[in-house]
Amino acid sequence: MNYETVIGLEVHVELATESKIFCSCSAKYGAEQNDSVCPACCGMPGMLPVTNKHVVDLGIMAGLLTNCRINRVTTFDKKSYYYPDLPCSYQITQWFSPICVDGGVEIETSQGKKIIGLKQIHMEEDAGKLVHDDWTDTSLVDFNRTSVPLCEIVSKPDLRSVEEVIAYLERLRTLLRFARVSNCRWEEGSMRCDVNLSIRPEGSTELGVRTEMKNMNSLSAIARAIEYEQARHIDALERGTEVLVQETRRWDDVKGQSFAMRNKETAADYRYFPDPNLVPIIIDDEWFDRVKSEMPELPEVKAARYVGELGLTEKDAETLTASRAMCDVFEAAYPLCGSAKDTASWLIGDCMGMLRKKKLTADDIAIDPVKLAEIIKMVTAGEINRNAGRRVLAAVMDEDADPRAYCEKHGLAAQNDEGAILEVVKKAIAANEKSVQDYKNGRTKAMQAIFGSIMKELRGNGDPQTIQRLLKEELDK
Repeated sequence: MNYETVIGLEVHVELATESKIFCSCSAKYGAEQNDSVCPACCGMPGMLPVTNKHVVDLGIMAGLLTNCRINRVTTFDKKSYYYPDLPCSYQITQWFSPICVDGGVEIETSQGKKIIGLKQIHMEEDAGKLVHDDWTDTSLVDFNRTSVPLCEIVSKPDLRSVEEVIAYLERLRTLLRFARVSNCRWEEGSMRCDVNLSIRPEGSTELGVRTEMKNMNSLSAIARAIEYEQARHIDALERGTEVLVQETRRWDDVKGQSFAMRNKETAADYRYFPDPNLVPIIIDDEWFDRVKSEMPELPEVKAARYVGELGLTEKDAETLTASRAMCDVFEAAYPLCGSAKDTASWLIGDCMGMLRKKKLTADDIAIDPVKLAEIIKMVTAGEINRNAGRRVLAAVMDEDADPRAYCEKHGLAAQNDEGAILEVVKKAIAANEKSVQDYKNGRTKAMQAIFGSIMKELRGNGDPQTIQRLLKEELDK
């Protein structure tokens, strides 16, 4: 029998705010354990929550990006939550009136384009982090993440394969990062995914027994987990290896298996009720229009403009628009240096190369566009050569150096006097008799050894094309 996989995703993204959702504690990642906490997010009696307005802004933005309908009156509710990583024994979330409903995200796979429906997007607070120490058989709690603002993006069960799941998550991540709703860093836990999966006979309209795998935090793990669960469900249906039950499961990426955690809760188990401490949020036209006006140009629109108006290749445009930070630098720099293509070349080639060496991404780029444009202009005008330009670029990225002052201090001005270069060429030929003889014997690569000694003598500041031409002329005499 042929089976169809039915998948729905609950994607949790931490919102890009300075402070938490209901208190003024820092929401930044990386603080020492329990350093970003206060009586409010630690659940001390009598402490009342106050809603962070920027969280609502980002919730509206997330809805606009995913074609949702924005509820103009939205409320917060309490969800019973008996785990030590949320000290109040409940989570503040949205159930009765979430901020966004009825959206859709278009994806493209080998099967073509498809819209994945969204049931809703709701705002809520994150839980803390439990750290289990097997050596002492204890569990410790870090409350730093408690009350960090989240948006939970709940899809409809419209996904049918690993390929569709990966395409959907990548598209969602691109949209949210580009609009700076969230940095969506899997490795930091600012993007996590719960995978709801069931199997049914092909052609059937009834859903099978659903299992949920919690807190998946990498695309590779999600793909492996889906493939494993598909096989487990089919084995259970065809061979009777087990009785499928609705449950929450944990994925062990090392063992490549999922394990039962607990029976899957229903809405009734969570006992939702309106939070009496938080008033309804009314999003009027002025508020809605302000957020809408801040919507960024979407990556695919921006890429098309780069190709059509600026003459970039599709590949370069796609590379640049993968990062909002890279686009911002590009758009500020190219009008100053007068060349979109040269700016793209420096960003994609040299800047990205330096970031990769530091194990950083395009989103981590921190360079003054004015200084980048100045470097490009100096190289284009022949004031310095490309190698010297790279040295200046490194100094600008590492130390925010002034390009011209750095060139003067380190003597990087290009040597353009052909007479002076010719003298160095003749000197190098005289000092490299073996390489000259090899060249005359037909080994043309021997010229590179002589070229290297010339560049060394000129401290890398000679124009490579001029040197190559003069060297070849002298050798061919």
